[in-house]
Amino acid sequence: MKSSSETPILIIYTGGTIGMVHDLKTNSLVPIDFNHINRHVPELGKLGFNLQSVTFDPVMDSSNIDPGTWIRMAEIIEENYNDYDGFVILHGTDTMAYSASALSFMLENLAKPVIFTGSQLPIGLLRTDGRENLLTAIEIAAAKKKGAALVPEVCIYFDNELTRGNRTTKYSAEHFDAFNSPNYPPLAEVGLHLRYNSEDIHYPAGKKKLRVHKDFDTNVAILKLFPGINRNFVEAVINTTGLKGLIIETFGSGNAPTYKWFIAELKNFIRKGGIIYNVTQCHGGSVEMGLYETSRQLLAAGVVSGRDITSEASVTKLMHLLGTCRKKENVIKYLGISLAGEIS
Repeated sequence: MKSSSETPILIIYTGGTIGMVHDLKTNSLVPIDFNHINRHVPELGKLGFNLQSVTFDPVMDSSNIDPGTWIRMAEIIEENYNDYDGFVILHGTDTMAYSASALSFMLENLAKPVIFTGSQLPIGLLRTDGRENLLTAIEIAAAKKKGAALVPEVCIYFDNELTRGNRTTKYSAEHFDAFNSPNYPPLAEVGLHLRYNSEDIHYPAGKKKLRVHKDFDTNVAILKLFPGINRNFVEAVINTTGLKGLIIETFGSGNAPTYKWFIAELKNFIRKGGIIYNVTQCHGGSVEMGLYETSRQLLAAGVVSGRDITSEASVTKLMHLLGTCRKKENVIKYLGISLAGEIS
């Protein structure tokens, strides 16, 4: 795109709305290749960076993203890590928070920016948000201070705000301000100036070699609680063949029904070797098991507190730990420890 001695940045285009066009036959949005984006953003050539790109073949709608896709992304970063100062991943918004969370756990000792971005409107439309998102994400990926990256984390940049990837959730399917980080402050805010909140950014301690974890175990499920939840439904979920980890999305600060049959089902699953992770279904706030009687029984049963983790990070962290740790005790241990800044 631009041959330059300036900062080398690799753009990884996976697909998503930012590169979509209308299919006249189906009247729906379908993804196309990165050259379409490049044509609609001539400003890319004016940034002064050495921009190179890799495009998934075929490109993917984010609804089809899975752990195999996360591994492809991580491997591209691993293979190009020494040649580039930063990485920008163009990705559909629907599962962006899942992918950003997954890569935060996969890329141990990361010392360079990995910035996810995309758009709510295709980049070929006049009112698109994709142009600004892309340009600023590249600028952030290239930002340095005294030769070191300003934001050496896996992040999401969207609508003038940079947030930690594993702290972010998509909360709007309509607004340009589609993402929110309810329990952690933004890492950077963009207006006339690009202001970095350095005190909230994680910086690696010393220079360690990048280590990429590629093992996932997808034998997990989410059980969202609701008033009147049916026993047969709970039993069907818990007795899913091969299930190893269950995330229960509880009320408020980690509360759940105290029905005898419900607690008995949870205890039985744990007794058989399963792991249960308690995550609040509230948009913000934290699980505090034992604060109320309705969570004290969960604590006694052996349910693990997810504290203030997002639903997206809880899924990817549990898959990562089940795939990486050989012992159940280690999975439980690391679920309660911040591995990549995902919990307070």
